[in-house]
Amino acid sequence: MKRLLALFFCLFLPVSLIAADNSYKVTYDGGTVPNEKAGHALKLFIDPNQIRLQDDGKDVQVIPASAVTEISYGQDVHRRVGAAIGVGVFTLGAGALLALAKSKKHFVGITWADGTNKGGMAMQCDKNDYRGILAGLEGITGKKAVDSDAMTVKN
Repeated sequence: MKRLLALFFCLFLPVSLIAADNSYKVTYDGGTVPNEKAGHALKLFIDPNQIRLQDDGKDVQVIPASAVTEISYGQDVHRRVGAAIGVGVFTLGAGALLALAKSKKHFVGITWADGTNKGGMAMQCDKNDYRGILAGLEGITGKKAVDSDAMTVKN
């Protein structure tokens, strides 16, 4: 039984790791990506020499890593007032506590210039993925992410 289990892990586990999806789910927030609207979900792939954005399995933007001129990061922080009012209708205590809670949205921006092909984009990233996205982008481009002052804090 031990040999059968060992054989299973030796043969099938590596195959499942190779087949794993190495993409990040992001939300396009705006920029120069053609035929994409703000708020649309895309997949971001960070390859060794390029950055790819896919929509339904088709590449919509391919950016060479050497063309990236800047990587930026910012947050949008806001209070959950609307949710607090909705919960406060039923229970005042829970609504008051929810009004004190803050929500953060994480944004990553990329600008590039590759000859005559220049552009930029901003994307909203999941709170569990934005650090990995920044590290991947910094690693393949050699650029350090800049903390954007353009994102404002709303109380």
